[in-house]
Amino acid sequence: MLQIPLWNRLLIVLVVLTGLTFAMPNFFYGQVERHNDAVATIEREGIETDELLADRAEWPEFLPSSLVNLGLDLRGGARLLAEVHVEEVYSQRMDSLWPQVRDELRELRDVVGTIRRIDAPDGELHVRISQPEGMASAVAAVRALAQPTVSLTGALGEPTLDVSGRGDTLIVRLSEAEQAATNDRTMQQSIEIVRRRVDEAGTREPTIQRQGADRILIEVPGIGSAQELKDLIGTTARLTFHPVVRLAGGAEDRVEARQIIVPSVTVVEDEQYYVLEQTPVLTGDDLTDSRPSFDQQTGRPVVTFQLNSRGGQAFCDYTQTNIGAPFAIVLDNEVLSAPTIQGAICAGSGQISGQFTVESSTELSILLRAGALPADLTFLQESTVGPELGEDSIRAGEVAALVAFAAVLLFMVASYGTFGVFASIALVLNVGLIFGVLSVIGATLTLPGIAGIVLTIGMAVDANVLVFERIREELRTARGPARAIELGYERALSAIIDANITTFIIATILFVLGSGPVRGFSVTLGIGILTSVFTAIYVTRLLVVIWFERRRPKTIEV
Repeated sequence: MLQIPLWNRLLIVLVVLTGLTFAMPNFFYGQVERHNDAVATIEREGIETDELLADRAEWPEFLPSSLVNLGLDLRGGARLLAEVHVEEVYSQRMDSLWPQVRDELRELRDVVGTIRRIDAPDGELHVRISQPEGMASAVAAVRALAQPTVSLTGALGEPTLDVSGRGDTLIVRLSEAEQAATNDRTMQQSIEIVRRRVDEAGTREPTIQRQGADRILIEVPGIGSAQELKDLIGTTARLTFHPVVRLAGGAEDRVEARQIIVPSVTVVEDEQYYVLEQTPVLTGDDLTDSRPSFDQQTGRPVVTFQLNSRGGQAFCDYTQTNIGAPFAIVLDNEVLSAPTIQGAICAGSGQISGQFTVESSTELSILLRAGALPADLTFLQESTVGPELGEDSIRAGEVAALVAFAAVLLFMVASYGTFGVFASIALVLNVGLIFGVLSVIGATLTLPGIAGIVLTIGMAVDANVLVFERIREELRTARGPARAIELGYERALSAIIDANITTFIIATILFVLGSGPVRGFSVTLGIGILTSVFTAIYVTRLLVVIWFERRRPKTIEV
């Protein structure tokens, strides 16, 4: 018999209503956008003006307020393609390593004689010793400074340093594995810094992603020009190290002169407020490097950092006189971490320990370096898309979608009559579900994404066509209409699944291997495939069953 259990019917209706509810804010885009901006401003700045309250009241609080974000080609804005000079980090690493190499070789003065750093190619450290016969001992001592390479995934690899001797010259460079890990860290640090600076400007849903080995694509909708975006990225975030006075009870806690209250909201700690001395011990200018590592005694993940000579001396003096006291690492007025000083730190480097995982130690090391770009950026491409062009793109996309929609509806009704009407209703719900899913996941809709939706509209009725044609075949065998409909859905299911799985695989490949517009197309195409299969198999069938139960026709025409 042609039946659908009550719980199944209720579940189908619930899914459809939920999707349409989340899609609904997109029909009131301007109102919801002003509401969201007002809510974000009130939460960020803690002020409530009449204008902000009026904007917040434009949309009910109890309704979903997630929107499909409009991409650069639809809203207008600026686009930059930047190249990161990752090789500069190698030289910085060698400069920070020199004090440790010098101290190790000084302990071998009887074997290696006098030492002197000499000019070297970028990314290498060359040290000349006066007794070349002690080169083997010098190489062994410096190799002992190396640690296992730690990738972004936490995997341990070969030593970080490649140490060799040539004549009377000791040569130190980063190993190939460490260079690759350093490149990844440098790119991730650069992306994090750019993202923090762009977010600080309050722009909506920027796209900041890595392209290739050493390039970053930056797309910021709603910004005036590419030059404005370049100036924004060029600003300097502030990283400081402060003595901790005490924990604060809240943001309004009373403090004395030359003290400040700073919140802590990090991946490592829960939200907490600290009372800090206003004058920092160190600034981000003194930090040369920060990397995830492992404690040599406990094996637990830690974060190590390197200081320049001036910062190293200042840190040494401070830690000698403040053993057992906490100090705070502050970035953009947020405490990243507040470790306790375990002993004097005079080697120009330090270690931050705590309840870290590999992922959290990696993220904290990135944030520690987020006060300054690790390497220079060269802008290879820049472009500005005006809002008028974005409006034209939206209008063109709307026209294309409406034309495709109307053509499919006419074809289905003309070809399958009443059943075509059911398929058309499911198609309308399908488009609503697509926008509902896009809103929930916070996806960005671009012009290629609209093309994916238009393609989905054309493909969405494929499953219905297979079912209806199968029902026609079953009717030719003189089966009753109820049995023909039931068998039509059952026997067309495998063909529907096979056809859509292959298309979904292609969409997945496009998303994994593509970037930018290709990804936008693949996202809407993949979501459209899932929603169209759901509406074809469940929604259309539910409509047919309800109609059949009410009409009880002796014969049907498909």
